[in-house]
Order: sequence, then C-alpha cells, then structure tokens
Amino acid sequence: MSEPSPSSHPLRLLNLALLGYGKMGRTIAQLAPSRGFEVRLTLDVDTNAGGQAITRENFQGIDVAVDFTTPEAAVENIRRVAALGVNLVVGTTGWHHRLEEVRGIIESSGVGMVYAANFSIGVQMFYRLARAAAQEFASLTMYEPYLTEAHHRAKKDAPSGTALELQRQIQPWLGERVLTIASVRAGYIPGTHELGFDSEADTVILRHTARSRQGFAEGALYAARWIAGKKGLFNFSDILGGR
Repeated sequence: MSEPSPSSHPLRLLNLALLGYGKMGRTIAQLAPSRGFEVRLTLDVDTNAGGQAITRENFQGIDVAVDFTTPEAAVENIRRVAALGVNLVVGTTGWHHRLEEVRGIIESSGVGMVYAANFSIGVQMFYRLARAAAQEFASLTMYEPYLTEAHHRAKKDAPSGTALELQRQIQPWLGERVLTIASVRAGYIPGTHELGFDSEADTVILRHTARSRQGFAEGALYAARWIAGKKGLFNFSDILGGR
C-alpha cells in the first residue's frame, strides 16, 4: 500500500477554520498553505468560549473546520459547526463515549465529519500491525500483553485516546487476558505507544514514536481534503482503507 498524502489529490484551494490554536493548531496552520489550504479563521479558548464565535458570519466561505480543542468543548463545537452546514475533522479525544450523540448530530445536519483518536497515518498502520500481532498471540496464553504510552505534560487525558482505541481493537483476541495501560505525562514528548507481549522467556514489542506533530497535521489535512463535499460520519481508518 502506498502512503497517501494530501498532494495525491487535485489541489483545489480549500478554506479552513481551525478550532483550537495550541501546538497542533499552529502546526496545521504552518503546513496548510503548502497542501492547498487557506486558513481563513482561527479560534481558541479565549475567542470561542462556549462556542460563541461559531457563527454564520465567521464561517462564511469555510469548507472544513478542524477541531483540536478539549473534550469539554468538542461536542458543542461539532453541534454548532454542523448546524452551519460546514464539514469537520475532529482530532480532539476524550469525547468518544458520546459518539452516538455526535452521529445523530452529523446525520440530522447533513454534513460530513472525520474523527480519530490519532490522525497519524503511521499510527493507523500501527493499529493494523497490533491487530495482526494480537491474533498471532491469541492462543499463546503464556504471553501477557501490556501497553505503555507517553506524552507531553500538557496533554489532558490519560490514558491517551490512541491507547484506548488500541485496547478496543485488540481486546477481542486476548480472551481473559486484560490489556493494562500505563501512562506517562512529562516534558515535551509528542507521543509514544508501545505494545508488548511478555513471557518468562522473552518479550515481543511493537512501538510507534512520533518525532513531531507534523505527522498528525498531515493526517488531519488529508482528512480535510477527503471529507470536503461529502456527507456522513467516518473514522480516519475508514478513509485509509479500514480493516
């Protein structure tokens, strides 16, 4: 499978709104012009308290809104943006327990949205490798699975959404074995996830390490171009070929 990139699509200029202008928002803004996007609107916690700046006037001409905010703000942002008929990419984590509520919002509004616990294309490949490994170890009960994840100290949710999604995807093959998750929050770590299978004799490890936020930004922009003009709710893995 060749690695998809935003440049594989015809580069019709698309207008973006960025909801959340922290480290991820700024990385997306820096990368966007070279990927065929114009950032027309940026909103942060100060300018968009309670979603008050998500108005028809502010979103005039916006093709896609990209949300990297907080779990507390995400669903209300989705509701307000969808009501304006604008499509979304949502990389915020910590709200997925409200997925069915969001599905209803998207379907009733007639817009499109892509969401994911992690927009790194490499992480999506990591999920696939992890599922294959879990299948191989399914009958080898002498191996105990574990997962560790480490992120920068400002990350609010722990375990990470990526770790919880990985746990969800491979637990069906683990039987009675429970995949434990250990979290570290320190310094400026962009993100590391390590899935291990440990026995008395040896250990097998799969690891994904993010070197920077660029990989997440690339994936979010890939999703933004893909969802433009479409309707429905999609996970990022769906648009990369899924299972």
